[in-house]
Amino acid sequence: MALKVALIGCGLRGRFHSVGIRSFIRLGLVDATYAAVCDVDESRARAFAEAAGVPWVSTDPLAVIDSPDVDAVYICVPTAAHKELVLRAAERGKHIFCEKPLATNLADVEEMTAAVERAGVKAAVGLVLRHSPILTVLKSRMEDPTLGRLMLIVFRDDQFFPIQGHYGSTWRKDRAIAGSGTLLEHSIHDADVLRWLGGEVRSVSGSIRNFAGHEGVEDLALGRIEFESGAQAQLSSIWHSVLGRPSTRRLEVFFEKGVFFIDHDFLGPIHVQTHALNAEVVTEEEVRRRYLDSLGLTDPLFNDALRYSLEDYFFLKDVCAGRRPFPDFRTALEAHRVVDAIYRSAAAGGAEIAL
Repeated sequence: MALKVALIGCGLRGRFHSVGIRSFIRLGLVDATYAAVCDVDESRARAFAEAAGVPWVSTDPLAVIDSPDVDAVYICVPTAAHKELVLRAAERGKHIFCEKPLATNLADVEEMTAAVERAGVKAAVGLVLRHSPILTVLKSRMEDPTLGRLMLIVFRDDQFFPIQGHYGSTWRKDRAIAGSGTLLEHSIHDADVLRWLGGEVRSVSGSIRNFAGHEGVEDLALGRIEFESGAQAQLSSIWHSVLGRPSTRRLEVFFEKGVFFIDHDFLGPIHVQTHALNAEVVTEEEVRRRYLDSLGLTDPLFNDALRYSLEDYFFLKDVCAGRRPFPDFRTALEAHRVVDAIYRSAAAGGAEIAL
């Protein structure tokens, strides 16, 4: 029987997932039906439902979660509202896709993780970079033993403050709803990527600054991370006001005998230099091919599917198959622990915090 899916929250991220859900259903790549759309703004929910041909529109997320006509819920509301909906969905035995960050504070993330694991539901988190073709291929190249030991990762993440432009998420300047600023809201992705590439974290230190003046919502965060291996990472996370500049990530990875750098976080070339080779460029097309091959996604349909959210494909496919989806709440919890430790370090004047 097809998985019955509901979307709760019709903002920018909800729109992104709505397109993914209906596209993968239309392409016949997942056995699911799009059953319900929910938003506090009924007109916005109806617009989503009309575009997707969804039969049920609601303004009550709890009614959607409680319905026997829903098997899995996407939770795409502002961060402070995640916890209540996740706990309700877990209690009702519904599978869950929750946008990042999971919550505004680490204690709530721990409670939510325990709840979904106790309930035995399939639960995934919107750490979309885990499904990034360029980062997946970069990670595979980093496993070459001839590179020697990992020494340093330098990671810069910047975008314009997402209360304006195409984001238009004015709630992100309100600490009561967002929890804090660029480090939690945006660079929770980066903390996860750094753990993925660098391994377990031993300690962190950091600082935060507020230039825009929204109380408790930093727009500059710096973090230094030491991995268990002895390698280190430097993270710079910035929200600025340059509206013409897209969200960008630049990543440089230094080994004893090799260097990688990329200027994209989804698709693009990978630049490589090693002790045995002056320079190499893994082209964007090669990145695409290697990524799809590594996952066994040989169907030509997936060339088009990369335009959509592959995290939706993997979540729906895994739930339908009875598998644990990835990245899961436990993975997100570890990223939240890194972010929380950087905040604690900043509050202590940059002191080193052990994890």
